[in-house]
Amino acid sequence: MRDARIDRRLFLRGVGGATAGLAAATALSACGTGTSRTPSGSAKGGGKTVVVRDSGGSYGAALQKAIYTPFTQETGIGVKVLNLDDAPLLAQIKQGRPQCDLINNSMMSHLKYVKQGALETLDPGRLKSLKSAKVPENQITEHAIGHSFYGQCIAYRTDAFDGRKPESWADFWDTEAFQGGRAMVSPDGDLPELEFALLADGVPMDKLYPLDVDRAFKVLTRLRGDIKKFWDSGPLPGVLLSRQEVTMSTVWDGRIADLQKQGVPVARQLNGMRRQFSGYAIAKGAANVDGAYQLMDFALRAESQAALAKAFPSNPSSPVAYAKLTEDERNALAGAPKYYDEGFDADIDWWLKNESAVTKRWLEWARG
Repeated sequence: MRDARIDRRLFLRGVGGATAGLAAATALSACGTGTSRTPSGSAKGGGKTVVVRDSGGSYGAALQKAIYTPFTQETGIGVKVLNLDDAPLLAQIKQGRPQCDLINNSMMSHLKYVKQGALETLDPGRLKSLKSAKVPENQITEHAIGHSFYGQCIAYRTDAFDGRKPESWADFWDTEAFQGGRAMVSPDGDLPELEFALLADGVPMDKLYPLDVDRAFKVLTRLRGDIKKFWDSGPLPGVLLSRQEVTMSTVWDGRIADLQKQGVPVARQLNGMRRQFSGYAIAKGAANVDGAYQLMDFALRAESQAALAKAFPSNPSSPVAYAKLTEDERNALAGAPKYYDEGFDADIDWWLKNESAVTKRWLEWARG
């Protein structure tokens, strides 16, 4: 089963293959929902089923429990889930035959869709929960609304450093004081971790962007000999830490709780965490626009975001959602108010402009 963020990484590799995916989309149209879908979203109430694209796996199971089933119970509208990657979905939209109504994806991926004219322009007046949930203004765009984020941070073995705890990215780079191998992400897993290198070199969080790419790679080079593995999937940092192949790794924050439940002596350090948001958007030409709005509005409620956070280590965008969790539930999340100022939001505009060049350089650096 896919992890939500393993699927999210697909957008980082670009969606330029949409044209190549046309044939695949044609084939998928026969199996995406099992029905012929004709746009009819203008009809009041829409259809009795809304089709949503998400990633499946444990994240999908949590969405079913916390969002989809309660939504159907309240509205009588069924929810059908479609697991489909970016290229074939974009190809379907270009053909005017999208097999989904609502798209749950990264905000960065949504921006790429916008550039290809693949998303409907949203009417905020149809989303009452925006105000009640106090969704941050910077997560409300013309075409997508951010519902949660995942954070990339440090995971370390608590038995590795004689009781000392790494406090920063400078400590991650300090292999004398904090001995042992390191693991970092590859572009197949997520955005290259240039920000962490710059933080380790003393750049303040609020001065990171635009990233000094040359400086970042110089700092990365200092650590290159100690990086034992570049991970490309969510479980791998935990495997490496469990096997003691490394003493520290970058990691998606939600993975730490899983490891601790398994008895692995690990902890997280959220200082300098990089946040990336996911959100909802409506496919251009969606057959059930009304249903998509209703499901989006339901999912953005503070109560719904809190319910999802209880079922999956998802960090709500709604600050109101955290007040609906117990103190233990709240503080287990990287998005808890007490931790929020320790991290920063990835500048997706910068990454959209520079991702391709940085990835190419990263691959050359990793091989060299």
